Amino acid sequence: MSANARRVVVTGLGVIAPNGNGVADFGQALRKGSSGIRYIPQMEESKFACRVAGAPQGVDELAQANFAEDELLAMNMSHRYASLAALEAWRDAGFERPDPDAAEPDWDTGAILGTGIGGMDTTGEKVIPLTDAGKVRRLGSTSVEQVMASGISARVSGQLALGNQVTTNSSACSTGTEAIAMGAGRIQQGLAERMLCGGSEAASHYIWAGFDAMRVLNRESNDAPEKASRPMSASAAGFVPGAGAGVLMLESLDAALARGARIHAEVKGSAINCGGHRGGGSMTAPNPASVRRCVQGALADAGTRGSEIDLISGHLTATYADPHEVGAWSDALGRGPNDFPTIVSTKSLVGHTLGAAGAIESVASVLMLEGGFAHPSINCEDVHPEIAAFDDAIPHQGRDLPNLRTVIKAGFGFGDVNACLVFQKWDS
Repeated sequence: MSANARRVVVTGLGVIAPNGNGVADFGQALRKGSSGIRYIPQMEESKFACRVAGAPQGVDELAQANFAEDELLAMNMSHRYASLAALEAWRDAGFERPDPDAAEPDWDTGAILGTGIGGMDTTGEKVIPLTDAGKVRRLGSTSVEQVMASGISARVSGQLALGNQVTTNSSACSTGTEAIAMGAGRIQQGLAERMLCGGSEAASHYIWAGFDAMRVLNRESNDAPEKASRPMSASAAGFVPGAGAGVLMLESLDAALARGARIHAEVKGSAINCGGHRGGGSMTAPNPASVRRCVQGALADAGTRGSEIDLISGHLTATYADPHEVGAWSDALGRGPNDFPTIVSTKSLVGHTLGAAGAIESVASVLMLEGGFAHPSINCEDVHPEIAAFDDAIPHQGRDLPNLRTVIKAGFGFGDVNACLVFQKWDS
């Protein structure tokens, strides 16, 4: 962060997750190590090899309680997740939902809300079948806004009268982390006072089908859903798909202090890069050098040393890449097994929520930082032999961390793209 950059803090949190809707329930699930992975009948009906996923529950009822019926007709699942998470973050930051008839937008507030796959659920359930059947007129007037990736940010901008930059980013599994980094940068430059940042991904077999075809999903735990997501485990057999949304209200420190806002944490630094599909990187694997550079870039931006990191919220998906990732963290931070920070994988509890992953995991990171704890990384009682030396750093049960001060969060996505954030505890 340059000397002239403005400081950025988190003043609001919102989440829709497989193991809890809303920050209070999600926070309790984290502390308990509660899994949100469950059997999905549609996956079996569609002959998936993997038949379990992390799908949020009770979302339609929440949406009906918060949005008008005519608005709901134009909101697919990803819109509902994003809108509910954004509204919670907005209210958590101390704002009232604006009157729909208000004439003036909030010129100081914008949104960067990403998605990895976009409206493929609408495409699969509605657009393709009706188009192929020659029933295009039955698509209705809202199909485009539901299918387009930027539909989620556009929807939220109308609900909250946002007048600053409103956009949707898409960088595969690093999307949510990247959105927060991009929003923080806009505030640092003085281009906005507040930005709602995060990501959303719908729960749909249409979205998950390609991953099942790639054979990267766990097909060995269909009879034990809660045991299926196994990051850092020797018996990990692929990731478990998930869905949901996470949104953080980022705000300039000056604006937050001026209105007496509660501050959850500070965004101290960030970095975004790509490995260029070189040095071992590819469409589906990260370039190890780019991972290290991204982590070290975020540390440099934050003015933080590797020795000062207390907790790592890893990408850690339960694939062959997990041991390599732990090694990359060790190299980037300059810390070996005897001096390694606590490391967690939120995916062990919710699965891999794709474009929403970094956002949901950032909400978890801030909750852990604020509450002084580490949630358990479940299902890795048999730690992968390549990282057995790091076992003490993995909380198999919830861990109290009263001195927790600095958390680093990263996301590594298809396309060899990386994003990293450094969060610091706020001392009022």
